[in-house]
Amino acid sequence: MWNKLKRPLQALLLLALVGLCVWAVLPIQKKIHLGLDLQGGARVLLQLDTTKDVPKITTDVQNQVELVVDKRVNGLGVSEPVISRVGTDRLLVEVPAVKNADQLEQLLKQVAVLEFKILPPQVSQRARADAKYAGTNLPAGVPSGAYKDGGPVVYTGAELKSAAPGFGQGGEPQVDFTTKNPSKFAQMTRDHMGQIMGIFLDKHWVSDATIEGIISDNGMIHGSFSEDAVATLANELNAGALPVPVTIIEKDDVGPILGQEDLQKSLVASIAGLGLVLLFMAFMYRLPGILADLALFVYVLMLLGLLSVAHAVLTLPGIAGFVLSIGMAVDANVLIFERLKEELWAGKSLRAAVKIGFQRAFSSVFDSHFTTIVGAGVLYVLGTGTVKGFAYTLFWGTAFSLFTAVVITRFFMDLVVENNLVTSKAAYGADGPAVPVVTAEARS
Repeated sequence: MWNKLKRPLQALLLLALVGLCVWAVLPIQKKIHLGLDLQGGARVLLQLDTTKDVPKITTDVQNQVELVVDKRVNGLGVSEPVISRVGTDRLLVEVPAVKNADQLEQLLKQVAVLEFKILPPQVSQRARADAKYAGTNLPAGVPSGAYKDGGPVVYTGAELKSAAPGFGQGGEPQVDFTTKNPSKFAQMTRDHMGQIMGIFLDKHWVSDATIEGIISDNGMIHGSFSEDAVATLANELNAGALPVPVTIIEKDDVGPILGQEDLQKSLVASIAGLGLVLLFMAFMYRLPGILADLALFVYVLMLLGLLSVAHAVLTLPGIAGFVLSIGMAVDANVLIFERLKEELWAGKSLRAAVKIGFQRAFSSVFDSHFTTIVGAGVLYVLGTGTVKGFAYTLFWGTAFSLFTAVVITRFFMDLVVENNLVTSKAAYGADGPAVPVVTAEARS
């Protein structure tokens, strides 16, 4: 029963996989994001400067500045900024599709402003609805209705010492914070007991909370928060509480014309390379090569689908990793098909040759792919900037190529052989003279 259902079930799974990948990719111009080097933009290197309050730039400080920069860049209406750490006190900010680099420079020089206001209930509800509708907070520098209707500022981020994720007595996630001026915060909470305190970063709504007691030096913000939401809120509070000045030490504009030329050349090179690989496989290995070409199309769809779902940014090094992984995909098939021809030359039947060829070539295929996967993984973890893009596409491309070689190509081969669609050994590239099998007795 299982043998009868095995191939139809595998075919349905393969069709579902292809359909899912096509759905994820199309329309490709909207799903695949291009990096700075392909569509132009601006590249800025930031130097984080120390202050009396922050005598040393730590990893936490870099995280806070990175959070603020990310929010400010997205406030320009630009998506997919790439922010990389350079050393221990610098950040490299790469923003694609930015036409006004001067505006970006001024935006990055600003310091985050964290403000607390007392909100009427209806204003608080409207602020939450606005943020939910937008899918994120309102753009930086654009005051929301909640900010305008919230009245005067009752506390600022400059007076907040620190904030960190924590857990309440019942284990629920919450934000624990410490104030620099306990008496002022205590008086503010006493005067507004039971009211809603709104939290605004750069004049846009972050969150709000009901004041339930008098808070002096230590307080907490609790509610229906997830752990990720608590961590994000704590980072946003720290971004306003612990600002450090930044200096732009390098600035580089990448023109869209250069990026467009690079993209066109990369696409031409990729298509030419893929075309040559397809022709080589069909010419050298005939029917198995054609089936491997079909599997290669599935591989390309899988990798494009991953890039689309993961919202990855495609750069020139990323395209290089993509093309290199295509070579890895056919390399696996070369090992398998050469083993298949040897088994046919040794007198094996077609079914036995396919089975043994895949089995005996698997260890070599797996070892070669595994070493590449490990190298790409290490490169992704330790690399920065566009190096990560190269490592990312190489890692997943190699993993997918291993899957397509030993699973999808094998499925196509089994369909042809089991149904006796093509039985001539010449169609499998084994029409030459048989290769004699030298045994141990013959050698002695």
